[in-house]
Amino acid sequence: MPRQQTPGGVDCSRLRSAAAGLTSLAALAAMSLVAGPAVADSGAGPCALTRTAAHHSLGVDTWNAAYPKPERTLDAVMVFLDFPDHPTALTPQQLTADYFPATSDFLERASYGRFHLVPHPQKRWVRMPKPSTAYGIQRDWAPEDRAAYLRDAVASADREVDFARYDVVYFVADPDAPGVDSDATKVVNFDRPIRADGAELRRIVTVFEQHPPDRNVLAHETGHVFDLPDLYHRPTDGKGDWDTYVGDWDVMGSQFGMSPDLFAWNKWKLGWLDASQVDCVQSGSSLHTLQPLAEAPLPGGTGGTRLAVVRTGPGSAIVVEARGSAGNDGDTCTEGVLVYRVRNEAASGGGPIEVLDAHPDSEACWEHSVYPPLADAPLEVGEAFTVPGERIRVEVADRTPSGAYTVKITT
Repeated sequence: MPRQQTPGGVDCSRLRSAAAGLTSLAALAAMSLVAGPAVADSGAGPCALTRTAAHHSLGVDTWNAAYPKPERTLDAVMVFLDFPDHPTALTPQQLTADYFPATSDFLERASYGRFHLVPHPQKRWVRMPKPSTAYGIQRDWAPEDRAAYLRDAVASADREVDFARYDVVYFVADPDAPGVDSDATKVVNFDRPIRADGAELRRIVTVFEQHPPDRNVLAHETGHVFDLPDLYHRPTDGKGDWDTYVGDWDVMGSQFGMSPDLFAWNKWKLGWLDASQVDCVQSGSSLHTLQPLAEAPLPGGTGGTRLAVVRTGPGSAIVVEARGSAGNDGDTCTEGVLVYRVRNEAASGGGPIEVLDAHPDSEACWEHSVYPPLADAPLEVGEAFTVPGERIRVEVADRTPSGAYTVKITT
């Protein structure tokens, strides 16, 4: 993940208020894995984009069976690696507390309780055979160095860990070792799995974070384990804004985001939303009642409609969802109806989702936003937005007493 914070100094509420009168309206990509077999998804519908060969494609018609699907309960082992060149003063228990229960709680809220990630942190350090400086750990890691690190890590940990018991593997390095670079945190996928304890390890999360780590960083990396793409934009020269595609609006864009709950489209892909919660918009005008994405469903309820989708071509769609101040989005600085474009042929890091700015002439929340131009992207009640290049108009007509938004979509 990129590690960029936005400087403070501008009052977001003042900017947002000024924008309300308008009526027109980024770590590291995981290494590629060969495409896996399709698994039919009965929740797909007429507005579902097909899954393509793009790395972490956002097609939702089938599931890539090469990845574990985050449903019910999965078990994750957390292995702590130290090195002969650094006698660490930290304990595995301290590093465990950096990530859990925060990561499990984030995913449980995002899934509306449909998914539970159970961590199994090891209690002792596992000593690596070489100094930390021997592995060339850095953001764009040489393949041979990365392979040597993972080979040594699996062999060293195999004495203590039965890998066959776990669905997710985290290797956490001593953050204070001299050769450890926090920018190297990533998920490594294998064209050919590593075998250990009779299990095939197809991907490993390699964690090199500082202590304490970036907020939500492990939730982001765990998203890759479940076939979600990077939503940030990495500048070709490594400089400039990383968050121009989605801003604060999804943890797969930035672990620093104020509104990091997963987009409704991502939740649909993961199976956390079903067909009854997706409105497929046909031609003409139609009204849709959208529940804010991060709001938990009422006991015994389905959670209501969470997204409306307009297909714009074989590989693209416009998505409309509501965002409010609740759950994982509790720190948001703006609420309203968010509009974004999804492309199924765009690979991880290539802009598979792009938030459309309903207030292009204003910014908001400089003190906290990762990308202020998109911090005020949502529409408020009484506002309308015509999607550039499309004959699609989105109007927010009302907000119900329960907090849901009444949205008129015209195509």
